Amino acid sequence: MREDYNENDDRYEDEYDDYGQEQVDNKAVRGYRIVIIILAVILVALSVVYFNMHRQQQAEYALLEEDRTKIQGDLDSLIVSFDDLKIQNDSIAANLEEANQLMEQLKNERRLNYAKIRAYEKEVGTLRTVMQGYIRQIDSLNNINQQLTKENISYKKEISTAQLRAEMAEERAEELNNKVRVGAVIRARSITMQALNNRGKEVTRVKNAQRLYLDFALAANELAEPGNKAIYACVTSPEGYLIANNNASTFTFEGEQKVYSAMREVDYECADLPVGIYVDGSGFTPGTYHIELYIEGRLAGTAEVAMR
Repeated sequence: MREDYNENDDRYEDEYDDYGQEQVDNKAVRGYRIVIIILAVILVALSVVYFNMHRQQQAEYALLEEDRTKIQGDLDSLIVSFDDLKIQNDSIAANLEEANQLMEQLKNERRLNYAKIRAYEKEVGTLRTVMQGYIRQIDSLNNINQQLTKENISYKKEISTAQLRAEMAEERAEELNNKVRVGAVIRARSITMQALNNRGKEVTRVKNAQRLYLDFALAANELAEPGNKAIYACVTSPEGYLIANNNASTFTFEGEQKVYSAMREVDYECADLPVGIYVDGSGFTPGTYHIELYIEGRLAGTAEVAMR
């Protein structure tokens, strides 16, 4: 009876132990479940936080990109404005280079943040202030230039008027000078010609003549300058050739050299002066002779004389 009793006790103890172990296992499972639930809740919470942070970062990134785009637009405008100035100015060239470098730096920027954006905006603002200063200076210079242009136009008109008056006065003076020069020409009048033999006697037939004698008078002219005057006589035969002097000497007429037939110097005192000139030659033929007299490079008188 005692042995049966012991066996039963052992069985009861084994059953008790199994029951206790089962209770422990159930508690452990519940603990794991709780931990899993807590971890799941934490994971969900972290996911929500990460999603919100990611969305906020995306929003901030979008805002930063908008700021980048705006700054690039401002820089583009400044670069165009600096470039449009096209002035040989070292300061403007330096500002243009700075704007270009800032634009390149902004384009290559990979990690934007608000501090960098503010720094870029500050630099752009500084460049914009400089640009506005240049624009004000240029406007001021343009106003001054316009005023100077108006004054220049006025001065040009005055100068043009003065030049016109001076040209008119010069033309009148030249005209008067021409009139004086023309009026100062010594004129020869009453030109005649005689045929002479070797004894200086007049002959009726020119073919018998040894020389020709020109007889004329220099007219009085108060505008002419008194003094010694060289008179050059050019006599052309009926056949059209010039009766030249022995040495074929020349004088200047209208810038060219001209051969003369005979020459004589006289003392002219602006009063009427009778003059005679001998023209040597031979082989004279009947017909009309053309006579030209020159004084001081001007034609003093001409005549056509018929000889028998």
